[in-house]
Amino acid sequence: MSEAPAALNAGEPALITDAGGTVSLVEGSTFCLSDGAGDVRSGTTHGFFFRDARMLSRWELRLDGRVPHALSVITPEAFTARFVLRRPPKPGQADSTLLVVRERLVGDGLRETITLENLGREATAVGLELRVEADFADLFAVKEGRAAAGGADATAAGTELLLRDRSDGIRGLSVSASAEPEVVPGALTWRVVVPAGGRWTTEIMVQPTLAGRLVEPQFRRGELAESTGPARKIEAWRSASTEVEVDDPALTAVLRRTESDLGALQIHDPARGGRPFVAAGAPWFMTLFGRDSLLTAWMALPLDVGLALGTLQTLAELQGREVDPFTEEEPGRILHELRMGPDSARVLGGNHYYGTADATPLFVMLLAECWRWGADEAMVRALLPAAEAAVRWIDEYGDRDGDGFVEYRRGTDRGLVNQGWKDSFDGINDARGRLAEGPIALCEVQGYAYAARLAFAELTEALGDPAAAAGHRERAEELRKRFAEAFWLAERGWYAVALDGDKAPVDALTSNAAHCLWSGIASDEHAAVLVERLGGPEMDSGFGLRTLATSMGAYNPMSYHNGSVWPHDTAIAVAGLLRYAHVPGAVELAQRLADGLLDAAAAFGGRLPELYCGFSRSGFSPPVPYPTSCSPQAWAAAAPLLLVRAFLGLQPHVPHRTLTVAPHLPPRWGRLRLRQLRLGPVTADITATGGEATVEGLPDGWTRSGTSG
Repeated sequence: MSEAPAALNAGEPALITDAGGTVSLVEGSTFCLSDGAGDVRSGTTHGFFFRDARMLSRWELRLDGRVPHALSVITPEAFTARFVLRRPPKPGQADSTLLVVRERLVGDGLRETITLENLGREATAVGLELRVEADFADLFAVKEGRAAAGGADATAAGTELLLRDRSDGIRGLSVSASAEPEVVPGALTWRVVVPAGGRWTTEIMVQPTLAGRLVEPQFRRGELAESTGPARKIEAWRSASTEVEVDDPALTAVLRRTESDLGALQIHDPARGGRPFVAAGAPWFMTLFGRDSLLTAWMALPLDVGLALGTLQTLAELQGREVDPFTEEEPGRILHELRMGPDSARVLGGNHYYGTADATPLFVMLLAECWRWGADEAMVRALLPAAEAAVRWIDEYGDRDGDGFVEYRRGTDRGLVNQGWKDSFDGINDARGRLAEGPIALCEVQGYAYAARLAFAELTEALGDPAAAAGHRERAEELRKRFAEAFWLAERGWYAVALDGDKAPVDALTSNAAHCLWSGIASDEHAAVLVERLGGPEMDSGFGLRTLATSMGAYNPMSYHNGSVWPHDTAIAVAGLLRYAHVPGAVELAQRLADGLLDAAAAFGGRLPELYCGFSRSGFSPPVPYPTSCSPQAWAAAAPLLLVRAFLGLQPHVPHRTLTVAPHLPPRWGRLRLRQLRLGPVTADITATGGEATVEGLPDGWTRSGTSG
């Protein structure tokens, strides 16, 4: 029996866990990693981070010098948590009568309220100590386990602890607290007597400083959590978003977590007009990433077109203007990542790094999709020059040898060896496991380039130069034909993952081939064979699609890109399969993969991680976590939205006043409903079950196609 439908906008259920593992809180470019007791433990990757630097490297609570016992963690939103603890029992006793609650909130700063509650029958005395240290280490240094260069100077100033980066003095931190603590370098302490049945509370504020100026946090002292900036931001995001209701409880839980995480991962940079974009994921990628931010915005279109527009506008502002081998900037190229940490100039190509082959065509694809979804035409027109520059990059710089394919090779030895979404050094290999030699032309990037040419043709025809549109369509069709000739491995039944520097096929069976279904570059004939290959036990783990088949030489289910399962990758595969729903077996495989993904989400508490190990479900259930997986992570959080859209067969075209809804919902979903779906100036309600759907609210003059109930 399915549970009653629950609305995505009805409020975020608290995620309650035991005290094991790492707890991640995130809000924009601020995040905090701690253990289950709330401690940021020295010597670990824990910390309070702001703008790609670790501001706190130690934040440990002690009661009479002892570590409190952790009981549970409650995270009602991605940016706040309540850690429930107790004082360790006295020697010879099993129970404790002192409850300790740490309530933490992050948002351009950190606020923590510590409450001691005496459940005993007599007053209790306790020595409370908060050990505080900072190292101001760059995010990459923390990730790689490298020591910070300079360390920190600590100064006690009354009830305030001041910390300053010793290396350059640019970054600093202020820690202040209520309840009159004694402050010394390295610690805040209180001597407390809590009466029987009584409580004692202190509120601690942590404020970063940049160049000697305090950063204004998104909260005030004593302010109710629901009134703070992060809470107002998530409420505004929910209010502006489409409501999604579904019978399936597993999908309901993951969609609720999706909405909360996407709201918390959004960055509204005042330096860029406050436009929203999504950071790629906590803890290591809390910044703008071209590929990740674009794909996440695409997946989130059913909730809000504004996020996609903000992402496009921000990336257009940072689009390449000149040739720079160090940063790999090229005219028209879309940024790979933006960094703000103290070591940014020494990481990859500096603060602005452009080493990606796929973000540029994805930019063009998303702009056209925003237009179809009803984005303001003036805003779309303003972005047309950026899209035109991106198409020129595909022709002049992306295609390095003039053969019509987009290739990559890093500009210096500091850059990324691989520049597709599988960007680990060993992410592209052949069936025997040998690494591919560049320049490398990835199969999915050719699909994106094909879709980008068609997208730009549609935009230019409608908004700019109709005569030029035919030329772009011809180039797209030529690419499609040449792609089939060069990449299809007829004797194997799949697309080569890439062509190497000698234009020889790199013949591994990978999930990249499924992206060729999503982009539409695959022929029906090839798609029919590919469905069989993707649906076999070599690729289908039971919890999603593996990145690399088990029969390949480099297969390792515990690797980053060679046999693991990435939720966004599986969701793109599902969307691709449903694009070819007329091909036998495509719908059935899409439903099976989606079921496995939702079962995995349930095992991870409703929050899909960046990736998990690709062991077979028959051998390992629940799925095995990948040890350094990001969570929350943007395109993993958005993946369920792509599932919803794909299974609905939802294709709006606001300028043409058409809406296509052709559902193939998995049976377990039951009824699915979208309320107040925004399509430019129009809002519509869609209700679907199985293969039937009804649409309400479309005004006169609109055309509805697809299956009706």
